[in-house]
Amino acid sequence: MTRPDDPATTPAAAPERPAEIPPRASARRPSGAPARRGPADPVKSLLHDHRDLCERAVDPLEIAAGLEAHGLTDRTAARYRHRDVFALAEELYARMPPRAHDPAAGGPPGPDTDARAAWTLLALLPGAACLATAGVLRVTEGVLGDGTRALVTVVGALLACLALRACLARGPLRAPEGAGRAGMYACWLLSYSVYGEELLAQVMTGGPDGPWDGSPAPLLGLAAVIAPAAWCAHLFTVRAHRKLSGSRALEEFGAGVRPLLLAAVLLFLAALLPLLYVADLGLGGGGVTVAAVALGVLFFVARLLAVHGLPEPGTVALAAACAVEAAAPALVLAARLPGLEPLARPVDALVSAGGTGAVSALACGGAALGLLLHAALALSRASAHTRP
Repeated sequence: MTRPDDPATTPAAAPERPAEIPPRASARRPSGAPARRGPADPVKSLLHDHRDLCERAVDPLEIAAGLEAHGLTDRTAARYRHRDVFALAEELYARMPPRAHDPAAGGPPGPDTDARAAWTLLALLPGAACLATAGVLRVTEGVLGDGTRALVTVVGALLACLALRACLARGPLRAPEGAGRAGMYACWLLSYSVYGEELLAQVMTGGPDGPWDGSPAPLLGLAAVIAPAAWCAHLFTVRAHRKLSGSRALEEFGAGVRPLLLAAVLLFLAALLPLLYVADLGLGGGGVTVAAVALGVLFFVARLLAVHGLPEPGTVALAAACAVEAAAPALVLAARLPGLEPLARPVDALVSAGGTGAVSALACGGAALGLLLHAALALSRASAHTRP
């Protein structure tokens, strides 16, 4: 007789399925469901690619500007399931770990009252140095010798350069990357505005015949307009940042900032014209020239681009104006060689139509117009208005 629990007579039980190995839910897919492609969370991959940008940003606007600088547009944002770059930047900012409170992140960039007073005072110094030099030369006319007057001029120019350097080192005219070669080109353009017309006139009449008289009125007017230029740049920067804060799309921001740029240039012109007129009236010049006005606009737009991290276009525009001004007397001198007489014909035609000042007006005016058109595109990008 066998026992009931004898393993020889008890049938073998089926092996149990291990509970710790659950069936894979993805092993089966409904017959009509399409296969998922790409990452389940596209924003996560974008966050990984731009983590450094998101970690440094103090608000979503900086992330939006950085994404735009990397080529993302509102249309591209749709691939990440967002209506525009601003909405995408807000999500990226929200996914980052909590940040320490940044007091500068609460509003548009702008110095306090003491800081504004400091850089305004610095911006007045170049004009004051030029005005003092012109006053000394005017009072001592016929009293001091030519050598002493030349020394006074050199000292005044040195003081004006030092004051200008201090002014451009802080405040709304400070460029993060410096002036670079633009400073050298600016010195040429300023020197030509003082002595260029007389030099060209002597060259075209067979000279140069010796020392030529200068016209310091444009230099004095341009030095005096630095303070208004600083305020125009400050107002443009503040208004553009407010426009950036209130915009919901990159196209909306670009359409709103272009009128601000035009208003800043017109406001600068409104300050430049009276100062040039007063300077010319005080020094007994021949009237406000188009060349001086064009040079002032060229300097202002070039510096405005440099302030927003775009110094190269301004440098190119200044270099182009220098090349045109240098080419005019060079062509006239080269035309004296046998067989090269046609080289002077363009300069002769231009001077016959508008005088010797037409060369500088064409050079600076063309460069200023081209640079202004470029600035209307470059400064309408959100990436040009992030904090340094």
